[in-house]
Amino acid sequence: MSSYIPQTNLPLERSRLVGMMLGSVSYGAYLLLTVQAVTALVRRPRPGQQIANNRRALLCYTLIAFTLGTIAFACNIRYTEMIWIDLRDVPGGPTVLIENATHYHINFVAICCGYLTAWFMQALLLYRCFVMWNWARRVMIPMVALYIGMIAVAIVILVQAGTGTIFYNINIAPAYLVIQVVLTVLYTTLVTRRLLVIRGQMRQAMAEYDSSTYDTVILMLVESAVSYTVFLIIFIIAFAVDSNALSTICFLSINQVQGITQLFIIIRVARGRAVTNDWAARGTAAPTSIAFAGTVSVIAEGTNVAQAARPEQDSVESYSISAEAAKAGV
Repeated sequence: MSSYIPQTNLPLERSRLVGMMLGSVSYGAYLLLTVQAVTALVRRPRPGQQIANNRRALLCYTLIAFTLGTIAFACNIRYTEMIWIDLRDVPGGPTVLIENATHYHINFVAICCGYLTAWFMQALLLYRCFVMWNWARRVMIPMVALYIGMIAVAIVILVQAGTGTIFYNINIAPAYLVIQVVLTVLYTTLVTRRLLVIRGQMRQAMAEYDSSTYDTVILMLVESAVSYTVFLIIFIIAFAVDSNALSTICFLSINQVQGITQLFIIIRVARGRAVTNDWAARGTAAPTSIAFAGTVSVIAEGTNVAQAARPEQDSVESYSISAEAAKAGV
């Protein structure tokens, strides 16, 4: 007695289910962190916290990014339901539905929302970087060029997906991921370098200056960037080796992973545990002693007179950069 065995690709079908399960877990974490971020941002800031100037902007950003991410996640859930329930009798079975996902508008909506979310998140990184570098053109021009290139590549992908091209066959898709990796690495490198320069200037101005604030912020930035960058590299490798199963898993979680890494920073800033609070609490005496050369020479009694008599401009510049960093919320 013979039985009919439909055309199937079990690894691809399993990857869709595994990807949705991992995506659900990551979305739960994203939801929890979003609630914590919103709660921290709507609270009245403590006196002296720089976050009071941009907490509304961060709140709007958090809500918009979460709304777009939720729409994308809901579309992926709905299509997964369609694969094994509504459209289970389609010739070719779930494998064909997974491969031809772009033939259905619900998946096109999910891709659009995912790209919009990524644009919002990368824009926030650019703003932080530009503020840290005092809007220097040598930093802005290449970063903005990469950002525009990322959007242009995404539009090309959306056009091809809108025509029904199989997502796995869109050859330009890895280029979009590569640009995101470059932007993330550049942002982390530039901001970290700037913070290290500021820390060095503060140490020169004050022999016993506590630089733990800068160390904490640098560690926070690097940890967030590394986790998202590693995820993107895995996604790129999956495309390069034509592993549709691994690509599916990464695709269903990428928005939540990026959102989680950003929210870790926003929550720390909103709660005053990042640069802003430490500068407000610990830096009260520092600006006074830094701004006036005479005060420094008195405090640093017994130290090298030439170092204490250094012109105050460098020290004032250091403190002004610190203030700009606080405004950036890094």
